[in-house]
Amino acid sequence: MLKRNSSRREAFREKLEKASAVRAKVLDEVKFIRSWAQNPLRTGAVAPSGPELAAKMASFLTPRPHSRVVELGPGTGVVTKAILDRGFSSQQLRLIEYCPEFCELLTRRYPGLKIVQGDAYALGATLSRAGDTLSAAEDQRHSLDGIVSSLPLLTRPETVRKALLAEALEILKPGAPFIQFSYGLVAPVKLDNRSVSVFSSDWVWKNLPPARVWVYRKAH
Repeated sequence: MLKRNSSRREAFREKLEKASAVRAKVLDEVKFIRSWAQNPLRTGAVAPSGPELAAKMASFLTPRPHSRVVELGPGTGVVTKAILDRGFSSQQLRLIEYCPEFCELLTRRYPGLKIVQGDAYALGATLSRAGDTLSAAEDQRHSLDGIVSSLPLLTRPETVRKALLAEALEILKPGAPFIQFSYGLVAPVKLDNRSVSVFSSDWVWKNLPPARVWVYRKAH
């Protein structure tokens, strides 16, 4: 009898956890839709990235004891979770999010994680205003081990996209990745510099809509 009751409690607990996870996913999607409706060019997507796409993005990062990574446009934190699951600590990761509502959500969801409310397209200036050990080095050049971006690049002019990538590659260590997902058929940023390489992953078909991950690196 005790074993049967215990099994029932366990089954009930699992159902509650699944219901809670579904509810959280629906609430995240509602927040994204609301943000998109208010400003489609700023939000870009109408739903958060799926866990498969997030894991693919994080897979291009290599956790090391003193690694430092910045995430751009984390939204509800799906990719953030994938980066932490990859093995990075909260001290190694900084988030830059433009939307105050998403900043509040991320603060509740990831207590102790540094979240900077600011413009990722002004990357250097935003990091300088963060005022912590990740960004307060005398020279930001070549100081980061990775930048992971969920920004809606294709909603911005090509000149803005190129300027962001150029600034990011100056902050990244040589060979460190700038990781960007895109729903587009071609690279989100066209290359003019032969010292920069770009790699495209296979399509992540489980994401809605399907997307690919593009990885830019500056030569050593």
